[in-house]
Amino acid sequence: MDTLGVVGVIARGVPQTVAISVVSFLVGAVLAVPLGLARRSVQPLLRWPAGAVVEVVRAVPAVVWLFIVYYAIGSGAVQLSTFQAAVVGLGVISGAHLAEIYRAGLAAVPRGQVEAALALALPTWVRYRRVLGPQAVAVVVPPASTYAIGLLKDSAVASVIGATDIAFRAVQQTQQDLDGLTNFAVAGAFYLLLSVPVAVVARLVHRRLVRTGVTA
Repeated sequence: MDTLGVVGVIARGVPQTVAISVVSFLVGAVLAVPLGLARRSVQPLLRWPAGAVVEVVRAVPAVVWLFIVYYAIGSGAVQLSTFQAAVVGLGVISGAHLAEIYRAGLAAVPRGQVEAALALALPTWVRYRRVLGPQAVAVVVPPASTYAIGLLKDSAVASVIGATDIAFRAVQQTQQDLDGLTNFAVAGAFYLLLSVPVAVVARLVHRRLVRTGVTA
């Protein structure tokens, strides 16, 4: 098969790669909120378990979590497709990583701002939504976008459980024509093309936040 044919075959995995990456990141972004707040809690009963969850999840390789979710959980009473298993596994991993990013962003807010919010006796929800959250955003955006790019690349591990993403298509094509160099070079080019826009958008968002004064 010529190069254009290979490009067409591997391109069929792009939608799956994008879907797994985007949904997993969104799942992680939501899970990270309570986890990150628990990590900052003054209550040991909240802080210690949250810290343990973050450390355990981050310590185990992503491929192991996918095997656990797909073969141990997804093959039992709850049936999961390869896409669903990939999203659950990578979503949980994303939650652990983003929780630490959120925690660092909140920790970067000047102490004076925190004390001022406390002095005004603002409710916790209002304090985070109106004072701490907006200032933490500018700190969170760069590392969160970097993680998003890493997640896009790490989503390739979903191919080991059969998710029909870019990596899966490249492996399939290589099994047919034995031209791994061309096939995986094309796959790498697709990952690059998908990663660059994320980095560009992240930079633009960060610059806009800085210009509008939303800085920690």
